[in-house]
Amino acid sequence: MADRVFVGGGGDGYGVGQNLLLKYGNRHGLIAGATGTGKTVTLQILAESFSAAGVPVFLADVKGDLSGMAAAGSASHKLHEAFAKRAATIGHDLQYRAFPVTYWDVFGQSGHPVRATVAEMGPLLLARILQLNDTQEGVLNVAFRLADEEGLPVLDLKDLQALLQFIAQNAADISARYGLVSPTSIAAIQRQLLVLENQGAVQMFGEPALDLADLMRSDSVGGMINILAADKLMLSPQLYATFLLWLLSELFETLPEVGDLDRPKLVFFFDEAHLLFSDAPKALIQKVEQVARLIRSKGVGVYFISQNPADIPTVVLGQLGNRVQHGLRAFTPKDQKDLAQAAETYRPNPRFDTATAIMEVGTGEAVTSFLEDKGIPGIVERTLVRPPSSQLGAIDPALRASIMAASPMAAKYGTAVDRMSAYESLRARTQKAADKGPEAMPPHGVPPEFNKARRFGGGADGGDSQPAPRTSRTDSLGDAFAKSFARQLGTKTGQAVVRGILGSIFGKR
Repeated sequence: MADRVFVGGGGDGYGVGQNLLLKYGNRHGLIAGATGTGKTVTLQILAESFSAAGVPVFLADVKGDLSGMAAAGSASHKLHEAFAKRAATIGHDLQYRAFPVTYWDVFGQSGHPVRATVAEMGPLLLARILQLNDTQEGVLNVAFRLADEEGLPVLDLKDLQALLQFIAQNAADISARYGLVSPTSIAAIQRQLLVLENQGAVQMFGEPALDLADLMRSDSVGGMINILAADKLMLSPQLYATFLLWLLSELFETLPEVGDLDRPKLVFFFDEAHLLFSDAPKALIQKVEQVARLIRSKGVGVYFISQNPADIPTVVLGQLGNRVQHGLRAFTPKDQKDLAQAAETYRPNPRFDTATAIMEVGTGEAVTSFLEDKGIPGIVERTLVRPPSSQLGAIDPALRASIMAASPMAAKYGTAVDRMSAYESLRARTQKAADKGPEAMPPHGVPPEFNKARRFGGGADGGDSQPAPRTSRTDSLGDAFAKSFARQLGTKTGQAVVRGILGSIFGKR
């Protein structure tokens, strides 16, 4: 296979052909430019090129324009003549072809469901989704720690809701053990969970959780292009950004160190990247910077797509070695400042002024710089971006449905699994207390075969924390919870609480 991918070239007024070296594909990259300048097409041709080189790709289809990569382009397309002319100008052999594609969708409508457990998401990212303050995030950390120590798997939102009710009913005991847990903070988290449910995010949490190996498949045709349908997900931009950050974090924490490879193991495209950093707390930006800095040693390349490079923090921007800068417009003093800053990040070319070139390039043109041998940034060049080989625009819905039906991912992820977890365990305790009284409860927690939550994100010991031993004077938290509920079951108010939070005691959920 070739050791590079061709991005574009030039004719009169343009520079030499521009290539991205595959061995530096994991050094990350940036695709930037104003709306309508060609960022989506650039993303498409890079994804095609990596796939053709056998490298799997993951990208979010924000506008629905990228699903057509599963179909070949056509000479009957309205832009064919323009594409053919550009290909001739830059010396590119334009051949239309389709690429292997797997469609994914958090909501399970336009692709195979993508699920994560609440425990995998962890308190830091979940607090970001729920827009919690520091105090509320602290309560969430207590909930995750408690779930580990009590052996209560927190897999979906109803598990977390049940756990919060557990904490509310035993606030005094838990506060003595972990620090003050106020009812106000618990109520605020519960309200935010309701908002998340109303946004349709319930389907995102649960099992079977996504196996990262399913994103890293290749076949005889090329690397798999995994397309996440994000048009509906973008209606909740914070959920979109946090979900993709979770996916990056999972890759970072799961994949082994591989050193220098001749090509990446996976390339990850993060469209609308400014959403990740908008109003983000310092701890989250530090996490993104850490992932961007270290994940390349796992063989993963991350490419951020944004309208303006100024939207990306300097600590992250400094990690992006391969750059395609489409046109920026300078209508205001701030625009002019951003333009000047963008131009300063490139290795200058004596043939032209970089800032002027960025302002002048039209649709399908870009100012580019790719890492050369020894990882040195290439001299900035004006470039005509090559035309795509796959279909430009959305795919036919019937073809999309047939591709999804034929995928092995349909059988693996098509049906949700609801195994025994925190919700069922706490409900079982309440049921037993109602039937036989609190003295019939087991001595502590739940049976040992229940899996623990995978991590809580609050400290080095994580899920390996051991339950505190009982004494003759102190009930376990499980006993305390059961007794508390048992005392309330005889009242209408108590029954309403149980039905509203943990489901009807004797009926279905």
